[in-house]
Amino acid sequence: MRLHLLLYRLFEVVSKMNEPDSAVRNISDTARWVAYFRARETQRPDALFHDPYAKRLAGERGFQIANTLPEGNKHEWAWVARTYLFDEFLRREIQDGADLVVNLAAGLDARPYRMRLPSTLLWVEVDLPEIVGYKEEILAIEKPGCHLERIRLDLSDRPARRALFAELDRRATKIVVLTEGLLIYFTAEQVGSFARDLAGGAHFRSWIIDLASPGQLKLMQRTTGKQLSEAGAAFKFGPLEGPNFFVPHGWEPKDVQGLLKTAAQFKRPPVELLSLLPEPKGPPGNFPWTGVCLLKRH
Repeated sequence: MRLHLLLYRLFEVVSKMNEPDSAVRNISDTARWVAYFRARETQRPDALFHDPYAKRLAGERGFQIANTLPEGNKHEWAWVARTYLFDEFLRREIQDGADLVVNLAAGLDARPYRMRLPSTLLWVEVDLPEIVGYKEEILAIEKPGCHLERIRLDLSDRPARRALFAELDRRATKIVVLTEGLLIYFTAEQVGSFARDLAGGAHFRSWIIDLASPGQLKLMQRTTGKQLSEAGAAFKFGPLEGPNFFVPHGWEPKDVQGLLKTAAQFKRPPVELLSLLPEPKGPPGNFPWTGVCLLKRH
């Protein structure tokens, strides 16, 4: 089943878990929900990042979703920590000479607009047509800080994505890839295939991902996971090997940072989770861990 169908069914199930007039109706609505957390963080005097576009991207529906879904605001700390870590890893890669950023399943991310970027940098966003269309409408009068292109593509279409990767590989010498919130919907086999496709490009040098442990995956599957499985869109990827899963597929983990540890550093973690610190060394296994990883092609 294609990725866009899986995601549509995922968010359809989430909406049914709420009242009949729930604001969550499709994937675009849920992307607005994620933007809502960035908008909330931006309003804080001690904000870890500033996204002046998030409120518009979230829209009224994004704010409604967060306050309609059960525990809609409970995991704000994790979204904020993930955004912060992606920002930091990406900033480092650009400073190290990356000349092309490829954001796969970009959603309503506004980094090309909100981050200070070299004007010579090329940034390519890839996502489903519905998301891209909505985003272009909201940001139509805004100017990104670098050269920005958007591509409408279903990333589960392997021939199409391989053709895209080959084209992008010819356009730059040092490419950094972002996949934020994507891999968890793939099976291990699909993630391996995806990783090998990226590693096939000579100029794809680094890859920033978010990752869940098997323990965290089980927790998620025991909550909303039952309904998602019935819809054919379950959370699937939480490798026992942790970040080392990617080594046989061409990628070596260079920096791994846990979301809870990062949130604690900036006084964001929920009190009830502080007992989980410090995080275990090595693969987290059944420990409920989520984090962001910087991978390098070897």
